[in-house]
Amino acid sequence: MTYVIGPPCIDVKDAACVAECPVDCIYVGGRMLYIQPDECIDCGACEPVCPVEAIYPEAFLPAEFQKFTEVNADFFQIAGLGTPGGAAYVEPVEADHPVVHAWPEPSPT
Repeated sequence: MTYVIGPPCIDVKDAACVAECPVDCIYVGGRMLYIQPDECIDCGACEPVCPVEAIYPEAFLPAEFQKFTEVNADFFQIAGLGTPGGAAYVEPVEADHPVVHAWPEPSPT
């Protein structure tokens, strides 16, 4: 099992989770953050600090967020990152998974 970042993170990118992750497996994309599933050690440190409740253990991901398991995993190939071995070694990228790229932008308030 790994942790998954879901759509509440889109256009928020708070990054409190990045500071809490002991293995540096949370990467910055254009519109959201992504967890590299091969690097995640399933510690759960990221989940309670997320202010928008976007992070879930894979086994408890809400049904409407299920596709984000693949979105998180596929992002690393789409962005050309592979398994980089820690977000500290990688600059934020402007790329996003096509599902995230197509996600409606929030309406101005």
